[in-house]
Amino acid sequence: MTAVLSRPQPAPLADTLTMLRRNLLHARRYPSMVFGVIVMPVILMLVFNYVFGGALQLSSGGKYIDYLAPGMLLMIPAYMTVSVCVAVCTDTTKGIVNRFRTMAIAQPAVLAGHVLGTLIQSALGLTGMALVALLIGWRPDASALEWVAAAGLLGLLVFSLTWLAVACGLLAANPEGASNMLFPVVLLPFLGSGLVATETMPVGMRQFAEYQPFTPITETVRGLLMGTEIGNSWIIALAWCVGIGIVGFLWSRSIFARRGR
Repeated sequence: MTAVLSRPQPAPLADTLTMLRRNLLHARRYPSMVFGVIVMPVILMLVFNYVFGGALQLSSGGKYIDYLAPGMLLMIPAYMTVSVCVAVCTDTTKGIVNRFRTMAIAQPAVLAGHVLGTLIQSALGLTGMALVALLIGWRPDASALEWVAAAGLLGLLVFSLTWLAVACGLLAANPEGASNMLFPVVLLPFLGSGLVATETMPVGMRQFAEYQPFTPITETVRGLLMGTEIGNSWIIALAWCVGIGIVGFLWSRSIFARRGR
């Protein structure tokens, strides 16, 4: 009798870890994109602090870096979306994803590897930015529990924005287009309360800044780390993060499934 060889069954956890390892190896071998999206926010923080900090510090009466640093932390999640979008688009357009579809692996692991890899890279970037901010004079006033809460909110933001970036990467026609696709997301932290208080903005811009997602997230992180008033910002921040994450995940899954038919 001829033996019938059965096809190996997918192992979702093992496959996800394999895709995570692949993502991290790519980041190590081609560090220019990740290096740029992590280092650029740190450079911007230094520029804003040392170029504009003197004038803003005099007008506010406090150290500008104490106001600036919590808002600049949100630049890392925003900038990381570009790296994710380009990486997913590259895999899609070069046929790597189609090759994975023919293998006995859990298909969601292909996308989950990108998401988990981005969470790890973002954690390193956020830690680096916080250390630089501490070196130039940032003095947060937070307990261990508040640090954990702030880190959890930033992690949730990274997770949510990464799924949105995955969807955009699946849609993009080429890596060049993918690199510009999420420019509005990169711009949003500059148009919120990260750099200056929204009360100083003109009518129209102030309303936009107050109702866009990055402002309540910034105010929540700033409140946790610096002891400022949070109010209901944390509820709005969580709602934005969860909403963006659900939309990004469902959108990514739909596009990925449709292209696999």
